[in-house]
Amino acid sequence: MSKAAIGRKLGLHQATVRKLVNARSADDVVAKNLQRAHVVDPYIGYLHKRWNEGVRNATQLYREIQELGYPGGELAIQRHLRRYRTGRGHAPAQGPKPPSVREVTSWIMTHPEHLRDENADNLHRLRERDPELDRLTGHVRKFAAMMTGRHGDRLEDWITGAEQDNLAPLASFAHNLRRDFDAVRNGLSLPHSSGAVEGHINRLKMLKRQMFGRASLDLLRKRVLLAR
Repeated sequence: MSKAAIGRKLGLHQATVRKLVNARSADDVVAKNLQRAHVVDPYIGYLHKRWNEGVRNATQLYREIQELGYPGGELAIQRHLRRYRTGRGHAPAQGPKPPSVREVTSWIMTHPEHLRDENADNLHRLRERDPELDRLTGHVRKFAAMMTGRHGDRLEDWITGAEQDNLAPLASFAHNLRRDFDAVRNGLSLPHSSGAVEGHINRLKMLKRQMFGRASLDLLRKRVLLAR
């Protein structure tokens, strides 16, 4: 069946169907939800401990964590504990919380020498477990080295390596660099920068937005030349 037909059959939006069809595993579907922080999260360890000790009254547990500083409502506690009222009713011990996407991104984008030891160890363990993340980190750091060291002569090799990898978003980025290859290479090689004119560019954009749809190019030119 087509994605549109699946959506009609199941009553799902096409974007949802597309996400499910393209997912390589269940982890790809639920990863975003798992990363989302919840007001109950800081108190899960205490809730599970008390639950396994035999305290199954959600109201009682709600009062106890209120004394610990819990700012939410009782309904959130009931929803969290509902899953343990079936089956054996045993709540698992809380493990370490996985790093967020933002945290991992910051570790990858930070120069290795500037990473705290704890974060460097966490990134090292992630790279050992995930070959794709390991290769991505390598590509990002090579590109950063080109930028900070002005090694534009390495750009061709970097683009070729990224295109040959199976990391689709990175390969797409590398492919788009070829469209302005000379400009990108010069930007990675020459000491010149547009920083000196950024303030003027922002001023021009402000004037343009103020007059959009209400004035002609001639008036814009006069304002640019006469404005201080």
